[in-house]
Amino acid sequence: MSIDRRTLFAGAMAAGATWSLAARAAPPTPARPFLETGESIDLWPGTPPGAPAKLPVETIDQRSTIPGFSDRVIYGVARPRMVAFRPERPNGAAVLVIPGGGYRWMTLDKGGYQIAQWLTEHGYTAFVLVYRLPGEGWGNRSDTPLADAQRAMRLIRSRAAGYKLAPERVAAMGFSAGGHLCADLASRFAAPCYASVDGADKFSAKPWCVAPIYPVVSMDLAIAHAGSRDKLLGPGPSAALEAAHSVDRNVTAATPPHFIVHAEDDATVPIENTIRLRAALKAAGVKTDTHLFAEGGHGFGLWNIAGLPVSEWPRLWLDWASRVGLG
Repeated sequence: MSIDRRTLFAGAMAAGATWSLAARAAPPTPARPFLETGESIDLWPGTPPGAPAKLPVETIDQRSTIPGFSDRVIYGVARPRMVAFRPERPNGAAVLVIPGGGYRWMTLDKGGYQIAQWLTEHGYTAFVLVYRLPGEGWGNRSDTPLADAQRAMRLIRSRAAGYKLAPERVAAMGFSAGGHLCADLASRFAAPCYASVDGADKFSAKPWCVAPIYPVVSMDLAIAHAGSRDKLLGPGPSAALEAAHSVDRNVTAATPPHFIVHAEDDATVPIENTIRLRAALKAAGVKTDTHLFAEGGHGFGLWNIAGLPVSEWPRLWLDWASRVGLG
């Protein structure tokens, strides 16, 4: 059965959704520069699991045309890692930041380092995840990014004392395809995506809470982001594989609280992705804050949001994180 946008909105509203809608706003202005430094932590001892015979070659491309302002993408990751950013006054909580990029690459600055900088300004220790991409020859292709996210959560907890963290208070925040990985981690934190390699794997990979921002959610062709679907699932995926990686189909009562943001005018990832995720969370009894804005497009993050209603999302997240006991 096909479901159009009007039907999806009606169903979500009938379920009691509270939306943050906004009208016209002033033109955006550039955000402040990104922080360029951090501590690098390899996820795996030696070669990561499922490595191809010929490892991909890491490449970083600069997309920015603004002098002194970086907008890099990274792909060909053979050494998955986290880049850690410490606040001056740690509040005892951490956030795993997961950049997007359609599973083709990762937006290292806009979806990673800038977010980390903002989090540290509010007391959070931030870890930017540089994960392996599923279309680059790794075994267990579709679960390769999730394996890196699980391993990252466990490593953060295993090193909590060194970062002055309460080990249970580790959240995740992801953008676009990184939002898919973030939400996938929230529901499949215990999925056996790799064999244990050391003592860190005794720790839970379940986030305290998660924030998928303009997330890819469904692999259903009717609403999927085609690029993310193709890279994650590969050619000719089965219905079972499509279902296994549609986040809305894997939500359970054990899924942690969600904070979700999406813009109605997103022309890249249809807003129906968020609507389906919210409906699944509500059906499972999972605490959920959902914010839909009339304007914002896709990929806004903290970039070029000044003057737009969507610029409220960082403040809304900070308030919400406090309410769910993270910060």
